[in-house]
Amino acid sequence: MRVSHLFTKTSKEAPADEVAKNAQLLIRAGFIHKEMAGVYTYLPLGKRVLEKITQIIREEMDGVGGNEISLTALQASDVWQQSGRWDDQVMDVWFKTKLANGSELGLAPTHEEPLTKLMKSFIKSYKDLPVYPYQFQIKFRNELRSKSGLMRGREFWMKDLYSFSRTQAEHDTFYEKISHAYDRVFERLGLGGQTYKTFASGGSFAKFSHEFQTISPVGEDTIYVHKDKKIAINEEVYSDEVLAELGLNKDELVQELAVEVGNIFTLGTRFSDPLELSFTDEDGESKPVIMGSYGIGPSRLMGLIAEHFADEKGLVWPENVAPYRVYLVRIGDSEAVTAKADQLYERLTQQGIEVLYDDRDERPGAKFADAELLGIPHRVTVSERLVEEGTYEYQARIHGEVKLLTAEELLGTLG
Repeated sequence: MRVSHLFTKTSKEAPADEVAKNAQLLIRAGFIHKEMAGVYTYLPLGKRVLEKITQIIREEMDGVGGNEISLTALQASDVWQQSGRWDDQVMDVWFKTKLANGSELGLAPTHEEPLTKLMKSFIKSYKDLPVYPYQFQIKFRNELRSKSGLMRGREFWMKDLYSFSRTQAEHDTFYEKISHAYDRVFERLGLGGQTYKTFASGGSFAKFSHEFQTISPVGEDTIYVHKDKKIAINEEVYSDEVLAELGLNKDELVQELAVEVGNIFTLGTRFSDPLELSFTDEDGESKPVIMGSYGIGPSRLMGLIAEHFADEKGLVWPENVAPYRVYLVRIGDSEAVTAKADQLYERLTQQGIEVLYDDRDERPGAKFADAELLGIPHRVTVSERLVEEGTYEYQARIHGEVKLLTAEELLGTLG
């Protein structure tokens, strides 16, 4: 991609009413556009980051046997009334609307009910289980406050996977399997070292559910971390009884603020009972399906990564999620400089290296400032002096050390 072909532009200012650092930086860098509180449009660079985060999650979900689908956002009320969650007093985040004929619809905040209903068409026998459908979809929740940028939206991207198992033991095996898959997701996103599997309330479904919490000064949750065991306890269940059950000592735990980036729940028969999702076992007996729910928010992760790794100059994307790996800066527009920069752009692209090529007629200082704001991991500069010397100027976004490299040395570095 050439910068001259992008319709977006960087800005020195973010909207005055935007208080979250992640949103301020992403708006200034032209990754997102704020439509209203808690609602953002993903512009070309932001869409690339979101898709890379999504792809990492997809690969890990496929790796544990997931089947990707796409459910509808518009929801009829009947299936939610069966489960008892259509009532605003039970679930207070609904966005509801009406058809021209007066029928009331909702915009799905989650999908346990409709997917359970759907699976009744496909689950009849023990031979049909287990199954693990999942999706990436925009969810809608009527949040009372949306002041954390992408980390708390009224419209946001969610990966939700649901497990359908024959027995509790079969469910428990998958529960641990997907827990490890989540660990791999956060490791690949660059958050592994500061993300902890956190014991939280299991509600009426189980003793515990588990959240995945990333330590962050902007976190809204308080957790107690055992860094050696790589686990934590959410403040809501932090008690002497829970500590004893988990074999933990208060003195070994550190209190931290954290952002919830994922969760896994045992649902049991909470939805399969009221919606009558059952199967016939080997003995011909009808039994309810055991369910689980597993969520990760790609858009929330994008906001957290933007905020977590930023510095005073702008965004700092990890390699795996950066919109491009290389920001190629052309200084000057002489025939020799243009030919050299174009040649490098083509060569890197042909080798599968994603390049954002700043070919604008703009001051060097403005180009370098944009490179830092955009947070692309590697910057390469071509100028008149460098062409004469037969070198390229290379600088990593994180470390900042400037090096003069030959073409082969540059390719080896970017390899």
